[in-house]
Amino acid sequence: MFDYLEIGLTNVLTLTNLLAISFGTALGLFVGAMPGLSATMAIAILLPLTFNMPPATGLSMLASLYMGAMYGGSIAAILIRTPGTPAAAATVLDGYPMAQQGRAGKALGVSLFASLIGGVLSSIALLTIAPILGSVALQFGPVELFAVAVLGITIIGSLSQGSAVKGLLSGVVGLLLATVGMDPITGSARFTFGILNLYSGVSFTVALIGLFSIPQAIRLIEKDDAVQKRINSFKDKMLPTLAEIRQIIVTVLRSSLIGIFTGIIPGTGGDTACWFGYNEAKRFSKNKDNFGKGDIEGVAASEAANNAVVGGALIPTLTLGIPGSSATAILMGALMVHGIMPGPTLMTEYADVTYTLIWALLFSNFFMFFEGLMFTRAAIHVTRVPNKVLSPIIIILCVIGSFAINNSFFDVYMMLIFGLLGYFMDKIGVPTAPMVVGLILGQMLNVSLHQSLMISGGSWMIFFSNPISTVLLIIAAISVFQATPLSDRLFNAIKSAMSKS
Repeated sequence: MFDYLEIGLTNVLTLTNLLAISFGTALGLFVGAMPGLSATMAIAILLPLTFNMPPATGLSMLASLYMGAMYGGSIAAILIRTPGTPAAAATVLDGYPMAQQGRAGKALGVSLFASLIGGVLSSIALLTIAPILGSVALQFGPVELFAVAVLGITIIGSLSQGSAVKGLLSGVVGLLLATVGMDPITGSARFTFGILNLYSGVSFTVALIGLFSIPQAIRLIEKDDAVQKRINSFKDKMLPTLAEIRQIIVTVLRSSLIGIFTGIIPGTGGDTACWFGYNEAKRFSKNKDNFGKGDIEGVAASEAANNAVVGGALIPTLTLGIPGSSATAILMGALMVHGIMPGPTLMTEYADVTYTLIWALLFSNFFMFFEGLMFTRAAIHVTRVPNKVLSPIIIILCVIGSFAINNSFFDVYMMLIFGLLGYFMDKIGVPTAPMVVGLILGQMLNVSLHQSLMISGGSWMIFFSNPISTVLLIIAAISVFQATPLSDRLFNAIKSAMSKS
């Protein structure tokens, strides 16, 4: 193993590979910062360019693009309340309020620092314990995936600003939308109303672009330009101080671990991990009321988690041949295009390419940090564009991004429908974040539930016959109880009893 590590390090330090990593990271930053575009889309577009490159060089460039886009998504999320990528959706909740308070630089600096730590830790995990963690991922069958989905749904309670009922309503709508299309188990059409384009279901990316981007574009038109001037200046320092690092370091480390293990589970990704990380940061915080109002812990939690997913998602991809996310599925396709078959033998038969790729992912974090410092300074100028100019630009990018997914105008229409839905939901105080969580986890919940009940012959006790699913479901139950008023009464009663004793 140590020989392979040395070979991979020697390969990645060549000028060609370093330039490929630098270019891929810079392109990822740009793609991530553009609302409506995604790392998956960019990797797919760039893949043909790697055909004439050595496998290690081409794959290093694609992996670096993936890592750079994860941080790049936070730039637009913080500056204009429009996530550049789905993985930056949770960053909006505290990042944009910080920008409105004149702390845009600090929000971006915290995001960059957390992304660096999360990416480095996930790269180290991939480099050192990939075979071990890959075997853990193999244990997650339908029963365990159902428990993971249920645990994720419990996040809805803590994401609801104000009324918990409105938050649950939003989450239920998201779950219902996730069932549109062909049933993956029975093959029957559900809620398609005879529309052929709905047979493949509601595209999560299309819905996310609409829910987060179009309402913001409308608000920019409604808002006076004088209000936006608070974000136009970049006078505060980007990098967090030592005191701020001490404040967020535990959150960053916790979210990094969450991101790594979320990435390992096939079918999940940065869009799931960012909400998990944000939820746990809020759960453990002593100042829960500050979340959603410009708390640097909220930004750090989301960004550390989504960058940590990159290394985690590559673990099942490289060791088992199971893509951990849509982006790693394309990377797996890139391996196969170069004649390399992912699987358990990848780290031995193609060790030189594999360990070069892993080292490249680690190096891309440092390229991301330094390039991010320069690129982010330039990105602040986007907020100097007048609202009435910026709004059409956002809408155009959203149209391009939604159309490019399947080259379909139907996706554009769906994006606009979700945009209007998000706008009116915002007007009546219904949060869109729970709907996003429902859309993300709905398909996993549906498939894993059907498969588990088929395995057990219809018995629900199968979810409690497995230690992993049992523990996850218990944590979910505790999470639900914690969000109810009864938990506050119980806590106050215990506190009162302890004070009397």
